Amino acid sequence: MGQPERMTGAVDSLNANQPAPTAVRPWLAWIYLALAIAGGVLPWMANLDYMREYGSSFDLSLFVALANANAAAQSLSRDLLVGASAVTIWMVVESRRLQMRHLWVVLLSSVTIAFAFAAPLFLYLRERRLAELARASGNGTPSALP
Repeated sequence: MGQPERMTGAVDSLNANQPAPTAVRPWLAWIYLALAIAGGVLPWMANLDYMREYGSSFDLSLFVALANANAAAQSLSRDLLVGASAVTIWMVVESRRLQMRHLWVVLLSSVTIAFAFAAPLFLYLRERRLAELARASGNGTPSALP
C-alpha cells in the first residue's frame, strides 16, 4: 500500500503537537487575572464567615456536610465537582501540550485557595504562554512549540 494523499490547507495546521493558531489577545489575559483575583477573594470571604460561625478551625467534614445540607446545596456541590474535575484534566493536558511550567502551583491553589481562583489563573498563564509562542514564531500566532 502506498502512502495516503497528503491533505492540504487548514487540515495541515491541525497537528496534535502544536497549538491551534490564534491571534494574541493581551486584554484577555488581564480579564482572566481579574477573575482569578475575584475567584480567590469571594470564596474566602465565605470561608471566613464559615469559620466565624462554626469555629476558627476549618472543620472540613462539617463544611462538606453543610455543602450537601439540602438539594440546592447538593446541586451546586455536584456541579462544581464534575466541572472542576473536567477542567482540571483539561488543564493538565493543555499545559503539557503547550509545555507550560509550574502547573503544580495552579493545582495546589485549586485545593488551598479555590477552584474559582485556579481555573482563571491557569487561563491567564495559558494566554501568556500563547503570546510567548507567538513572539517566538514571529508572525503573531502560536504556530510552533519550542
